[in-house]
Amino acid sequence: MAAEALVVAIVGAESTGKTALAKALAARIEAETGLVCTWVPEHLRAWCETRGRTPRADEQAAIARAQRDTIEAAAAGADVVVADTTPLMTAVYSRLLFEDDSLDAEACAWQRGRCAVTLLTALDLPWVADGLQRDGPQVRGPVDTALRELLAAHAIGWALVCGDGDERLENALDAIAPALRGRAAPRRGLFTRLAGRDAADRPWRCELCDDPACEHAARRG
Repeated sequence: MAAEALVVAIVGAESTGKTALAKALAARIEAETGLVCTWVPEHLRAWCETRGRTPRADEQAAIARAQRDTIEAAAAGADVVVADTTPLMTAVYSRLLFEDDSLDAEACAWQRGRCAVTLLTALDLPWVADGLQRDGPQVRGPVDTALRELLAAHAIGWALVCGDGDERLENALDAIAPALRGRAAPRRGLFTRLAGRDAADRPWRCELCDDPACEHAARRG
């Protein structure tokens, strides 16, 4: 029986490069490992575009379920799935916009149990307007704070990914490389990266982290 697909979750505040990173990461993983890798877009974006509005409080749970189900459907036909957001993001926005924490437990339990790696995108990219679901740069700080609090409260390991363009992608690859160990015979890049890290005998850390102790404490926990 084939191994269950490995899910890499990308979460973070709006306009922090999640979609671009998800696309690039999926392509690199497939090219460097030979594994079948796909990426799953954000369901909320399509929802807003179809209806021409943002969701109400009573519609949040269905959006979270749809995001989860889309990820699971992709996992049925792939070795690795890179998810551009997860139900955790819906839970965060429900908290901030509607003061509703009813989605927290289910979203966090799925994230902890199903996602092999959780990447949190840093707030180091400029905010860019893009569609109905983006509120403005002023919401990025509160969203980032709420995400970190939920990840810590539910013992979900995570790694911060920062930098622009290729640097962001390389940092993400460093963070996920250990999870891919043993999934496929080595090709190049990614497994050379793993060997180099093992030889150095030191943990991966992001030198540009905007909160140096936070993600390392979460990973140790």
